[in-house]
Amino acid sequence: MNKSLLTNLIAGALILVGLVSPWYGHVIIETGTFALSGALTNWLAIYMLFERVPLLYGSGIVPARFEEFKHVIKQTIMEQFFTPEQIKRFIDTEEEASERLLDLEPLVRVVDYDRVFDALVVAILQSSVGGMLGMLGGAKALESLREPFTTKLQETLRGISQSETFHAALRKSINQKQLGEDVIVYIERILDQRLNELTPQQVKEIVERIIHEHLGWLVVWGGVFGGLIGLVFSLASGNLKS
Repeated sequence: MNKSLLTNLIAGALILVGLVSPWYGHVIIETGTFALSGALTNWLAIYMLFERVPLLYGSGIVPARFEEFKHVIKQTIMEQFFTPEQIKRFIDTEEEASERLLDLEPLVRVVDYDRVFDALVVAILQSSVGGMLGMLGGAKALESLREPFTTKLQETLRGISQSETFHAALRKSINQKQLGEDVIVYIERILDQRLNELTPQQVKEIVERIIHEHLGWLVVWGGVFGGLIGLVFSLASGNLKS
């Protein structure tokens, strides 16, 4: 059963018991009255957070200020999960966990080596040795070098791409600060887009779902402390009369 409703029912039952009890009726009534007063007051305060009550200024504050709540939701997410320090730590961790920052083997395999060789042949023919090479058959004289050239160039590129010196230079060339800033901007853009889709009713439901369970205890403790105050007040007033 709902804690708030149960507390109010118990307080109301105390009042009814006090009305018919032949012993300490006024004490029970005052205890129940104070308990009901405390519980109802706290329940109304919680209700006014989420719902607009006519003639009560300040009620319905959550839906009325949903823009501020959206801002707080975004700020909380960014400050708790996506700070520049956390983004940098994530990037560093990913780099350390990877054996290589970037695997360039696929790139080495897709290079058009025939085109590279053809460009080299053209450069040779247009150079000072082009005329002499023409007497030996021109470009056809170099055709037998195509396959060894391709093999050797592949080995050279693979060796460069796998060297620690190359990867150290590549890591150094990446601007981690800018990369982290770009990630944060991207996340903020996504959050803004999603939060802009929220309606006041959705924001109210989000906040209510987060805190309503805990706010219910305010009603319970309002009834408990209200009842205790009523009990003390009743006993004190009885002693004064006697």
